Amino acid sequence: MSDAPTTADAWNGPVGRHWAEHHDRYDAMLDGFNDALFGAAALGDRDRVLDVGCGSGGTTREAARRAPRGSVVGVDVSEPLLARARALSDRDARIRYERGDAQVHPFRAAAYDVVISRGGVMFFADHTAAFRNIAGALRPGGRLAFVCPRPASADSQEGRVLGRLATLLGRGGPVGGGLAGAMASLSEPGRVEEVLTGAGFHAIRATPVTEDTRWGEDAADAVDFFLSRMPGLTVADGTRTAMCEALRPYETGRGVLLRAGVWVVTASLPDRPGRRARRA
Repeated sequence: MSDAPTTADAWNGPVGRHWAEHHDRYDAMLDGFNDALFGAAALGDRDRVLDVGCGSGGTTREAARRAPRGSVVGVDVSEPLLARARALSDRDARIRYERGDAQVHPFRAAAYDVVISRGGVMFFADHTAAFRNIAGALRPGGRLAFVCPRPASADSQEGRVLGRLATLLGRGGPVGGGLAGAMASLSEPGRVEEVLTGAGFHAIRATPVTEDTRWGEDAADAVDFFLSRMPGLTVADGTRTAMCEALRPYETGRGVLLRAGVWVVTASLPDRPGRRARRA
């Protein structure tokens, strides 16, 4: 048996604790994609919603606002993030959180109308098995909408700037530890279609969306946040200054903003069991 850390280890260890401690920063970074996600999900007033990889519950709470007479369950593998989510949800009776790996979690069959996820579906060991399990939680004709990264590009604004910061730190690859590879696991639309078709979904569509991601109040604050994701790293004053200068052109009245691209993926289950899958 391997002793290598798993994704669950990371999300229940330093990575999960960092996201929980800095939940407001991560939500500020990703909130720009909410309108695209929820526009694609098209929640109805009474929809029963499952939020996969809910993290600290930002999208779970937003789903509850958009389905005022419905209910929302957020599921995540990270106990630190779920603890934060519960604390932030103010005992809303329409919101419930469950700890579990959505790949194998025993969801109640056909219990949901819509499944959403903002960046929480890339980390499965077996994507097809995971989406097949998620499909089992949806009613016939139920809908799926999720956000996942587009392929990393050195020419993209976020890729170019973060690559520069990594270079200044003497790091040749992306900052993110063992999770960096998993982040890109669904970055190709062909792979997404293969996985979702294999799990029983149809009407599959991947729409490119580009939005600003917010990294901090100003360049110095953004550098502090960037470095906080690498605990124990000692950075010389000159290196920190150079990192601030790399971010200075992206300071705005709304903070340090970097353009980033994602896919907003939508799919649905057939209205009747056994109906042939088709492409959108």
